Amino acid sequence: MKLELGNFYRILAPRPAVLISTIDGRGKTNAAPFSFVMPVSSDPPLVAFASAPGRHTLANIREVGEFVVNIAPADIIDELWVCSKSFPKGVSETKEAGLTEKKSKSVKAPSIEECIGWIECALEFEKEAGDHVIIVGRVVNAEAKDEFFTEGKFDVLKAKPLMHLTGKDFAIPGRIINPRVQ
Repeated sequence: MKLELGNFYRILAPRPAVLISTIDGRGKTNAAPFSFVMPVSSDPPLVAFASAPGRHTLANIREVGEFVVNIAPADIIDELWVCSKSFPKGVSETKEAGLTEKKSKSVKAPSIEECIGWIECALEFEKEAGDHVIIVGRVVNAEAKDEFFTEGKFDVLKAKPLMHLTGKDFAIPGRIINPRVQ
């Protein structure tokens, strides 16, 4: 099946569904879902996501220079969807969705308690890329809930991170496979 070029990303699926939380200069918080997200470097630790130019998330990052990548579990899919709605600037999507903000360890932006893990970031740089802006953050703190680790490894089957397919379609991991080649 030939895809429209603008829909190429639909076969780069599933992608992690995250909530990016931010705070503006007046202390108003914001949280929005993103799935165009990826690790960029481990030394230095960098993570990137792509944002449409008009998002409050982007404006807050430009103003304060910090954000948190909150890894969403499957059981908050409805709350994540509430956070995707267009609220006026200054309205907390987190509170509208009934999620709990908690103080982050290294940045002003709050973390979201109900999430699996949190990657706190300082803005490293941004770059316009077509109809989006790529935000690259330097990871200044990263944590995950202890119960999602088995023998020191992140257990995706237990954590059930929410994966975005397209639109309102999501998935969760169901099986782990390994290559047979040694």
